[in-house]
Amino acid sequence: MLSKLKTWIDQRGLNGFVILAILLVVIFPLAMDIFRLNLVGKYLTYGFVAIGLVMAWGYGGVLSLGQGVFFGLGGYAMAMFLKLEASDPISTKIQSTPGIPDFMDWNQLTALPMFWKPFQHLPLAMLAVIVVPTLLAFIISFAMFKRRVGGVYFAIITQAVALILTVLIIGQQGYTGGVNGITDLKTMLGWDIRTNSAKYILYFVTVALLLGSIYLCHWVQKSKLGTLLLAMRDKEDRVRFSGYDVAMFKVFAFCLAALLAGIGGAMFTLQVGFMSASFVGIVPSIEMVIFAAVGGRMSLVGAVYGTLLVNFGKTYFSESFPDLWLFLMAALFIGVVMAFPNGLAGVYTSHVRPWVIKRWAARGKPGGTAKAVVTNEAAPEVTVMETPATTPRTVAPMNAGMGGIQGQSA
Repeated sequence: MLSKLKTWIDQRGLNGFVILAILLVVIFPLAMDIFRLNLVGKYLTYGFVAIGLVMAWGYGGVLSLGQGVFFGLGGYAMAMFLKLEASDPISTKIQSTPGIPDFMDWNQLTALPMFWKPFQHLPLAMLAVIVVPTLLAFIISFAMFKRRVGGVYFAIITQAVALILTVLIIGQQGYTGGVNGITDLKTMLGWDIRTNSAKYILYFVTVALLLGSIYLCHWVQKSKLGTLLLAMRDKEDRVRFSGYDVAMFKVFAFCLAALLAGIGGAMFTLQVGFMSASFVGIVPSIEMVIFAAVGGRMSLVGAVYGTLLVNFGKTYFSESFPDLWLFLMAALFIGVVMAFPNGLAGVYTSHVRPWVIKRWAARGKPGGTAKAVVTNEAAPEVTVMETPATTPRTVAPMNAGMGGIQGQSA
């Protein structure tokens, strides 16, 4: 049974996916206290943005420097529901207008704004987490790509959108909470999300959604759609002359990235307990691109590792070197990009995977049979040639598809 399962995993290139799942589901919960595990859960919410960027940037060639917009929209959609639940008439009876969020009362609002009312219902709020970021991404990308606006110009436009939304959120303090954001989020349908047991549950829900998102993106990559995305990235005109609507492929990749970012933002709000404009602007959006770049922009699993590495580094440096941590983070970014241009994915492909294959080959046959390992880079498989044998043996690589960490360069 185990051998069949291993064969199935190898055939589908899920080795790295399984390793990541074991790390997140078993090792981290057993090795960390609830405070650190909650931090990891927060980091993993950024992982949704990173794997979305792998699909949009790595596969589709669409670089977005405004993913914080979609992360923030998903987070605000969930925060609005939680805030309304925390603002019941009994809890807010000391306000001038009970039953509305406290920041609205401070800004002399006397009634709940119309656009807030749908967020009184959890199903509508969850729908908004998906629909609002995706709809905005569709409007932006359709308007740009149909006019063949792309490359650096599209990246600048996404930055402008991030700046506009940040200014809008801060400026409309009575409706959005302004700079402080939406805070003091306590319960979801009466369930206290601040308890340790709730934090454990939310962590595992985040992990399940993240792994499901990775598998979905892996399926897209292995489909004809994934092949066309790669072809479009490398030879856009050739794909267009073949009769395909290149603009709509780009729209799909950008909308998928926005959808995933929205889910990440919602889970961030649940785990951290607030949402503010500081997660929407240009700086956090660029940080999210760095997560994908450090992990490897062609690797789904690598994007998650890159997210964890950068955020672990940020936490460690800020705790240990409070006066120097920004410089150390800059050194980390520059060092990784210069030393490993393909990110962690490149390190795995060029160093770790060949070593693992050699070890497997050396242990595969007793008696000291000499073996030479030949890696076929075009088709992601490894052929182990045995000197006295007559038939080569094919071994699925650990990073086939999305396993381990891919290191293809765009």
